Order: sequence, then structure tokens, then C-alpha cells
Amino acid sequence: MSSFANIWIWIKDWFEDRSERTKLIRSFNKAAREAFVIGIAPVLLQATISKGYRPYRHQFSSLLGGSGFRIKAMSGRQLTKDDIASIGAVVLADNILVRRLVVLGFDTFEVHCDVGTYGCRWQLYDFILIGSNS
Repeated sequence: MSSFANIWIWIKDWFEDRSERTKLIRSFNKAAREAFVIGIAPVLLQATISKGYRPYRHQFSSLLGGSGFRIKAMSGRQLTKDDIASIGAVVLADNILVRRLVVLGFDTFEVHCDVGTYGCRWQLYDFILIGSNS
């Protein structure tokens, strides 16, 4: 196979992954809005792609940056560390979501609020439960 063909395959894969990552963010944000509107979630959550934390990189990490999955809690006030950790625990308990994030090149999961500077960060690879069927 020519080097041009190899480059083309890499470019095609990169665009497909970018598309899947964008779909995941949109889907998460739509579900979060619905959960807030109907009263299931106490605060509105908004997901975005962030830079990520370099020491958390793994073999699936996005090569061109944007390896962080960030959730911002739109609370209008500074949340406590426990509040932020609780939001993170709910997401990290969803093994299918965590595995999907890892396969799509995310290595860092972050939760912040819209007020203040405090947040929490987790290494996603630690939560994929290798060898587990759940």
C-alpha cells in the first residue's frame, strides 16, 4: 500500500472519530437538558471537549488534542467538592459511556461549575473495568 493510501486511511479515520465525538457531545447535552427540564437533574449539565490532562494519555487517546471530556454544571453558584464529585460519580458509574469515551479518544474526564475555579478530574482508563461484563 502506498504511503498516500496510508495517509488517506488515517485522515478518514480521524474525521469519522471527530464526527462520532461531536455526536456524543450533542447527545449528552440533549439528554442533560431534558433531565433538567423534567426535574430529574438538579442542575443543567453541559458537555464540551477540553484539552485533557497529558499524564492521563493512553493508547486510544486523541492524537491531535482535545482528549478531555468536560462537564460544566450550570448552577449559578460555586459547588462544593462533594457536589462535583457526585456528578462525576454518576457519569463514571455508566460503564458503557466510559468505554465509549475511551474508544473515541478521550482520556480525561472533568467536572466544573460555571462559577469559581474549582473542579475535579479523573483518568477515564481507570474506570473501563477491563475483564468485566458490566
